[in-house]
Amino acid sequence: MTSPWIFISPSTRGIGYALVRHLLRRTSLPILATARTQYDLADVKAALLDGLSSSDDLMSRLSIVHADVTDEATLEAAAAKAAALFPPSKHHLHLACAMPGILHAEKNLRQVHSAASLESFQVNSVGPLLLMKHFAHFLPARSATLLPSPSTDAIQLPEHATWLSMAARVGSTTDNRLGGWFSYRASKAAVISLAKSLDVSLRARSGDRALSVSYHPGTVRTDFSREFWDSVGEAKLLSPEYAAERLVDVVAGLEVGQRGRCWDWKGQEVPP
Repeated sequence: MTSPWIFISPSTRGIGYALVRHLLRRTSLPILATARTQYDLADVKAALLDGLSSSDDLMSRLSIVHADVTDEATLEAAAAKAAALFPPSKHHLHLACAMPGILHAEKNLRQVHSAASLESFQVNSVGPLLLMKHFAHFLPARSATLLPSPSTDAIQLPEHATWLSMAARVGSTTDNRLGGWFSYRASKAAVISLAKSLDVSLRARSGDRALSVSYHPGTVRTDFSREFWDSVGEAKLLSPEYAAERLVDVVAGLEVGQRGRCWDWKGQEVPP
C-alpha cells in the first residue's frame, strides 16, 4: 500500500500560500510546495509556517523546492527531489494543485503585444503542461493500493487522487460574452483543454485511482487581481483563505464521474 502526499505549485503568495497553510492545519499529510528561484527556501518555509503551531510535525511535513515553469531544468530538479522524498514504491501523489499564472489585461486589440502574449502562454498554458510532464507520473497507477487519508484528519480527501489545474471562467469559450482579454482568455482555455487531455491519459493509466480537473477559484483579493478590485466590487472579492477552503471542499466533493471537466468555487461546472 502506498501513502499519500500533496503537491502545491507555487506557494509563495495568494491562493497557493493560503492553500498550503490550510492543508497543513487540516490534514496530517506531507506537502511538497514550490517557490521560484529568486526566493530563499528557508524564508519561504518560515513564512508558510508563520503563526501556525510550532510543533515539529508541521516542520517535518512541509518541504519546499525551487521550481520555475519558465525554466524546465528547475522542474526536473524538483521532480527528482520529490522522488527522493516520496519514493513511488511507497508513496503516491494524492492531490496536486498546479497554479502558475500571469495576467496581462488586454481590453482591446490595440493593447495586444507579442512579448506579453507569449509570456501569458508560457506561464499559464505551457507551465501547467510542464508540471504535468514532470509530476503526473507520481499519481497512482491502476494497480496501486492506496492508503486513505487518516480518519482523524479534519479534511477527508476522496479515495481517488486529483490533479487540479488552475483555469479561469474567462477561459470558457462557451461563456465568453464580453470579449477582450485575448491572450489571457486563450491561455486559460488551453488549461481547460490540457486538464481534459491529462484526464484521458489517466483513464488509461490509473483507471478510477486518479483524475484530472481544471478549476476557477473566483475573483480573489490577491496582487494578481489588484488592478480589477474596483470593477469587481468588494462584495464579490474572495479572500485567499476562503478561496483555499473552497478549492479543497470542491475537490473533496468530486466524484469520479465528474472527471475531466472544469469546476468553479461554488462547485458548479464551467462549460468549455
